[in-house]
Amino acid sequence: MSVDTLALSVDTLALLVDAMALLVDTLALLVDALALLVDTLALSVDALALLVDAMALQVKRFVCTLVPIQRGTVLRSKIS
Repeated sequence: MSVDTLALSVDTLALLVDAMALLVDTLALLVDALALLVDTLALSVDALALLVDAMALQVKRFVCTLVPIQRGTVLRSKIS
């Protein structure tokens, strides 16, 4: 094997190592992006739960204001 062939083999090996390092970095970025996606999904679920809680409070408030009116109406109809 000549010196030039050996030098090319070493350069090729170095490029292969660099490519592998870039692949590992890319995979690490992919894992980070996936973690951010999971966090975003968790925040969306939390936001949806808060929205459901807010809707439940609105329904409860509506029912609490409606029930006394209906009771008063029932009592008035019995008295009349």
